[in-house]
Amino acid sequence: MKKFILASLALLAMAHSGQAQSKNFLDQPYLETAARADTLVTPDRIYLQIVLQEGDSKGKVALEELEQRMGSRLKSLGIDLEEQLKVSDLSSEFRKYFLRGQEIEKQKAFQLLVYDAPSAGRVLAALEGIGISNVTLVKTEYSEMDALRHTLVARAVRKGRTQARVMAEALEQPLGKAVYISDSGFNFFNKMQERGRVVMTAFGDAQMAPEPLPVDFEKIRVEASVEVKFLLE
Repeated sequence: MKKFILASLALLAMAHSGQAQSKNFLDQPYLETAARADTLVTPDRIYLQIVLQEGDSKGKVALEELEQRMGSRLKSLGIDLEEQLKVSDLSSEFRKYFLRGQEIEKQKAFQLLVYDAPSAGRVLAALEGIGISNVTLVKTEYSEMDALRHTLVARAVRKGRTQARVMAEALEQPLGKAVYISDSGFNFFNKMQERGRVVMTAFGDAQMAPEPLPVDFEKIRVEASVEVKFLLE
């Protein structure tokens, strides 16, 4: 019983101490500021969907042969098929059989990962050259987003301190230590994702256009926001 009473008294003392500290903070003059840091980054992960369909090729080339042609052409561009090319996760292997008149046609979809816009342009031109034109830009991403978040949060905190110092100087009061900080938001704005999938088309005869197609992707805007409270001395 005595131990229970002592423990209860200790808890009450801790609670009272916490309330006193909170009250002391509220009773002191303080300054509150919010700051944001943002930047633009170029996407370095571009996902393309390539759909092979027998009816799309001249002379109705078999799906298996189209797949071999695609693989050979992508390899010639330096693409690692094992790492960068996957069968789309739509139904079972996205192999679709359907009737067109009295014929049965086969269709298969792949997702290809490339790392910059010029590579996407070369892929598009190369596939157009072998009769594959059903290519869709699915999404773009930035691979170092976590590290970028840390950088922007730190930049926003420094910006918040600078803003607070300016305000404190205007009041002719020294700026004290920070007593509260909140990571109030991290957002990125990717216009490609807002628009959804974009069908990519090669213009003209790809065999007569050795230069990469002028494909470019809009940058992703990333921002971090913080709130900071400083004591005024």
